Amino acid sequence: MTVIALPRVRRRAPVALGACLLSFAAFWWAQRAAHVSMIDLMVYRAEGETVRAGGDLYALRTTEAHLPTTYPPFAALLFTPLTLLDASTMRALATAGNLALLVVFVALSLRLVDHARVAGVWWASAAAVWCEPVWTTVRYGQINLLLGVLVLWDLTRRPWHRWAGVGIGLAAAIKLTPALFAVFLLVTGVVAYTRRGSAGPWLRHARGAAVAFAGATLLAASALPYDSWRFWSRMVFETGRVGLVEDTANQSLRGVLARLLHTTQPGLWWVAAAAVAGSLGLGVAVAAELRGRRAWAVAACAVTALLISPVSWSHHWVWCVPMVLILGTRGRTATIGSAQATAVSTALVTAAGTSLVFCSYALWWVPHGPGRLELQQTGAQLTLSALYEGAGLVFLTLIGVRLWRTCRTV
Repeated sequence: MTVIALPRVRRRAPVALGACLLSFAAFWWAQRAAHVSMIDLMVYRAEGETVRAGGDLYALRTTEAHLPTTYPPFAALLFTPLTLLDASTMRALATAGNLALLVVFVALSLRLVDHARVAGVWWASAAAVWCEPVWTTVRYGQINLLLGVLVLWDLTRRPWHRWAGVGIGLAAAIKLTPALFAVFLLVTGVVAYTRRGSAGPWLRHARGAAVAFAGATLLAASALPYDSWRFWSRMVFETGRVGLVEDTANQSLRGVLARLLHTTQPGLWWVAAAAVAGSLGLGVAVAAELRGRRAWAVAACAVTALLISPVSWSHHWVWCVPMVLILGTRGRTATIGSAQATAVSTALVTAAGTSLVFCSYALWWVPHGPGRLELQQTGAQLTLSALYEGAGLVFLTLIGVRLWRTCRTV
């Protein structure tokens, strides 16, 4: 039986690879037909040019949209090689690089749930490339997939590996949001020590992330002392620099509340909502980790970070890829006995619904753009412009319920 089955298994990977390459080629053509600007990539290049010229990084305004620098100085250091490329070459390499990173991101996501078969990686990548967060990431030339790969590379290796925490620390030094993963590891270690008298690998992992973050930040400070001082003393607190909070593309709780309350300053409402969502989401992630559900924990932490961030653009939600893969490949997490079929069916339906949310592009069906039209949205429009937050909250709720049921049956 094994001898007969092996050729079939081997044939699956080339077919899946062909389908993936065909999907990527169609995607590349569609992006070119849409005349994508890769405007964020042009900002990154301008940041690199400013660093090389010794200019004021946080006084920079570039592209026709007059976009500012918003990332920490370490990111600008990494962008300096972009100045060696012409615009067309840079765009082509950025597209190819993001497609390669998507494959790695999918592979690491499947590794979380022990389904990292080669054919599965190619099939999932072929489909994932068309979801709105991935499309928009490539459209703008964004770095979301790079950050996701750094985090998942860190969290899918053995907990005691030599470089534990480096991926998370570097990701946080480039863009602050991934720092919540270090907090998640820290809290998990503290809770484990309180309950069991041992912090396991989590505190060491969190310490590694802190050291990597500090090292990268100090490197940037030594190269860019003035810009580092300005960022960490002032710019880090100016969330308005990133963009309009009520923008439909802002798929964070703050954006939802701004549109719901028809105000540009949701104020204490957002602070309260972020505090509650952050506490509950982090609690779910820690509980999942302590029960050996690393996939659930990682996805819950990612969703929590996206919900509580002041601004989470739609392309930041590339974490929908592991969300869907986790829901669709329950395997080990399915219940046993007579309820197994129901649990698997529910998981598949939920995965299909989540895929529909992120592949529908529905948040762009509502009035948006100049004139702050988002502040005048009606009930149905508000629902469409809150789809990602809704999907994130449902995802956290499902994990919480599953953990509660598991706890009751133990």
